[in-house]
Amino acid sequence: MQYPVPPHGEAEIQVRPGVEDDLEALTDLYNHYVRETAVTFDTEPFTPRERRPWLLSHPEDGPHRLRVATDANSGSGSGSGSEGILGYAASGPYRPRPAYATSVETTVYVDPCAGGRGIGSLLYASLFEALSGEDVHRAYAAVAQPNEASARLHARFGFRHVGTHREVGRKFGRYWDVAWYEKPL
Repeated sequence: MQYPVPPHGEAEIQVRPGVEDDLEALTDLYNHYVRETAVTFDTEPFTPRERRPWLLSHPEDGPHRLRVATDANSGSGSGSGSEGILGYAASGPYRPRPAYATSVETTVYVDPCAGGRGIGSLLYASLFEALSGEDVHRAYAAVAQPNEASARLHARFGFRHVGTHREVGRKFGRYWDVAWYEKPL
């Protein structure tokens, strides 16, 4: 299956599996979203040591993958302290019970200084290509509202909106809705 790839910048950006050496940069990137946005419902920043089990739960094969985008030209970060990592996409367990094993939940985080370069699309294209040979039937994504950019990204990759949980999370002193998207694999 072909996935939409942005027309510009693909020669400058490399997408590869995440490795343990990425842990500090990935933690820094995620912590930006923890501290500054309602995109994630985590409320306290993590240390790299606390995030290590998450990283190790994404091997290079199987249904739970981690794909990382880096700037191939500069080798340096874009200002968030992410040391060259422009973003990441991951698939993980949808729910813990065994019958859910063929479903995954996906996520994408892009360095806020690297937005608008098509990095989210490159990451999702790489992630879904990596998952294409796995025994995975459905992908789900939870998107805190409002988030039009994420809604557009998921629509481009064949996700459809299947429902919204109203005021399901409280962060920064207010309640947030979460829209759920589903994609057959």
